[in-house]
Amino acid sequence: MLDHIFLTVSEIERSIAFYERVLPILGITARLDYDGRDGPPGHPDLKGFGANGRMFFWLRAGTAAPGAVHVGFVADSEAMVDAAHAQALGAGASEIHPPGPQLHYDPRYYAAQLRDLDGYSLEFVFKSWQHGS
Repeated sequence: MLDHIFLTVSEIERSIAFYERVLPILGITARLDYDGRDGPPGHPDLKGFGANGRMFFWLRAGTAAPGAVHVGFVADSEAMVDAAHAQALGAGASEIHPPGPQLHYDPRYYAAQLRDLDGYSLEFVFKSWQHGS
């Protein structure tokens, strides 16, 4: 199971504002700043996002490498996918594909995919069979 991911972004404050606007729709409401000086030598400053007592999505300043990462965020419903997609577009994301069934994976796989402000591929995903519905 994945515990956390660091995403290197070109403009940290801009990215924090973007993710603070989008992630709460998915229930990711916790925020934590980590001062790299508290870690081993060379540890970066981190801006974290999480939920349910866990911080799992971290931003760090640097040179973005958007082609290297795709992040899929769990949504609890198709409506949540739709809302996250709309909010991300409103926050400056660009669309890869609109919300809808991803029939190439499974007819119950409902998702939307966008690029964040650095061009990272983000997907908001509802897989009904993983939610007991």
